[in-house]
Amino acid sequence: MDLNQKRTRMVDRVDSVDPDLVSPESTPMCPFPDEVLEPVLSLINSHKDRSSVSLVCKDWYNAERWSRRHVFIGNCYSVSPEIVVGRFPKIRSVTLKGKPRFSDFNLVPEDWGADVYPWLSVLAKAYPFLEELRLKRMAVSDESLEFLAMNFPEFKALSLLSCDGFSTDGLKAIATHCRNLAELDIQENGIDDLGGDWLSCFPETLTTLQVLNFASLNSEVNFNDLEKLVTRCKSLRVLKVNRTINLDQLQKLLLRAPQLTELGTGTFTQDLVTRPVADLEATFGSCKNLLTISGLWDTNSLYLPVIYPACASLTFLNLSCAALRSFELAMLLIHCKSLRRLWVLDTVGDMGLEAVGSWCPLLEELRVFPADPFEQENVAGVTESGFVAVSRGCPKLHYVLYFCHQMTNAAVATVVQNCPGSSDLGLKYVLGGCPRLRKLEIRDCPFGNAALLSGLTKYESMRSLWMSACNLTMNGCRVLAKEMPRLNVEVMKDEDSEDSQAHKVYIYRTVAGPRRDAPPFVLTL
Repeated sequence: MDLNQKRTRMVDRVDSVDPDLVSPESTPMCPFPDEVLEPVLSLINSHKDRSSVSLVCKDWYNAERWSRRHVFIGNCYSVSPEIVVGRFPKIRSVTLKGKPRFSDFNLVPEDWGADVYPWLSVLAKAYPFLEELRLKRMAVSDESLEFLAMNFPEFKALSLLSCDGFSTDGLKAIATHCRNLAELDIQENGIDDLGGDWLSCFPETLTTLQVLNFASLNSEVNFNDLEKLVTRCKSLRVLKVNRTINLDQLQKLLLRAPQLTELGTGTFTQDLVTRPVADLEATFGSCKNLLTISGLWDTNSLYLPVIYPACASLTFLNLSCAALRSFELAMLLIHCKSLRRLWVLDTVGDMGLEAVGSWCPLLEELRVFPADPFEQENVAGVTESGFVAVSRGCPKLHYVLYFCHQMTNAAVATVVQNCPGSSDLGLKYVLGGCPRLRKLEIRDCPFGNAALLSGLTKYESMRSLWMSACNLTMNGCRVLAKEMPRLNVEVMKDEDSEDSQAHKVYIYRTVAGPRRDAPPFVLTL
């Protein structure tokens, strides 16, 4: 076997393993000099591919280490910031995720952890040249945002998704001190909205903004400030405004920025519109580069057609904030035959999903959210009928998030060739039959200890496992923790739960050991 074959087999073997868990010391030396290898590796953008090539040999490990500019950390407790900065000395961009995904549904207490400040304090010393920070489900305070704005002079991009703990005062600090800002993306955060005057803090010399998203804020902004900012930022490609921006104002912004590729709209309310519908349609029609539209709050059928001229090239339509009815969605989708991704509320009903199956043959991702996730008695919404209609009409569909009031095994069989969630065998089959599984999140299922322990050989190659409202016990979790010492097995105890129950369990691989900031209700086994 020649050297190239050996390298190929080695990469195949370690592809699913976290490189921080494996040492390259014993692997063979590479014949390529650093001045050749580092420029080649710098062309690899996928963090998964870079992780794989770093395990080929010691020379590749070092070359990848010095050429890495971006690091993705899918769990802020899987590694410590000290380990990261010791491994990668020239990072410019960091993506960091914190709480489990079910924190979006209030299943994880607010004080669970994932504070970004310990990371910022380490990054500021090691990476004063940091340009980008993307946070998801992290705890972010105003003090953290002020620290970020003052300690990274070359900072350009901030993305906060489903974070909490900060206010618009923190945004003021970012707008005031980040003089080369290209991206400010604030989406679905638990933010204390103290008013819209933060928008006036951008200096009049700022022309570099490419992404501006404040759709999740509620307070009214100064439209003149916003219009001036959009006008002078000629490279702006993403603009997502909040519900205080009416359709007349939105038209003015589109006239200033016809180059947009992503648009988040404000309010489509009839009493706030003074321009003829034909003028509004013409403005949307002039936006030839639009690929994504989201928002459409308070939409009614009278003004929904104004976006039809912009729909032909859309690949993503996010209607998760618009309570559309089935016929409104159907009329819209007739103009959206290039869609790859669609997010809707269950107000569209099964008839709306039948329209998806009829008009969206290229669809790859569908998410159907509940209009009222806490309403248990609501008989409206979607059922397995809509699910089956989409699966039949959209052969490229590979991602589905579906909240429904009725789902039968027969319907699931139509879509996924009969893979039921009725006993421990269901989870066992998932763990054993999905070799590339990285995250698994389960709630309100009958799976117990046997199902949990069936994945002993799987969990170290996964990022995380979340199980809540299942049939797990503390003893079962202790067995897992004993057998897999490199996993953190965390049990969140409810006040009314029995001592033997493990109501909420979060399991993840880590090279940093048990976390030091766990609150009293989190037991690390």
